[in-house]
Amino acid sequence: MSAPLNSPSRIDQPVHRQGAWLRTLKSVAWSFIGLRSSKEFHEDTQKINPIHLVVVGVATAGIFVVGLIFFVQWAVVAAK
Repeated sequence: MSAPLNSPSRIDQPVHRQGAWLRTLKSVAWSFIGLRSSKEFHEDTQKINPIHLVVVGVATAGIFVVGLIFFVQWAVVAAK
């Protein structure tokens, strides 16, 4: 029989996730597009390290914003 949910043996043990960087990048890319299957989402919640997810998400958002700034500057210069 397994330990009850409120037993100290289950609460005191942190969840260790190995999280691969490539899987994390793939997950963030799909979330930017807005397409993600339920099966993949549940696999990601079990396999992706949350710290990796935050780092890749912030970096990707920064790259996206910088890319937009360069695109707008190019469009303004090209319109003149």
